[in-house]
Amino acid sequence: MLMAHPAVLRNLIEQYGTLRILQAQNGDTEVQQRMDDIACAHCVATGTRDEGVDALAALIQLFCTLNMLQRRLDPGS
Repeated sequence: MLMAHPAVLRNLIEQYGTLRILQAQNGDTEVQQRMDDIACAHCVATGTRDEGVDALAALIQLFCTLNMLQRRLDPGS
């Protein structure tokens, strides 16, 4: 399974969230195009083809990475 760097995933998720807020406020076509671009980047980064699944996959990958790092820092946990 393709694993994107956690910083990349976090950045894409944050950008998409910000763009959703902007889209709700003004419905600009430029914002929608950028949302589509971010959704495509999510799919590429997570190895998925569905925009809903890719966001979930990104969050799962981030969680797993954070969990792995925590175990490395605190082996007794």
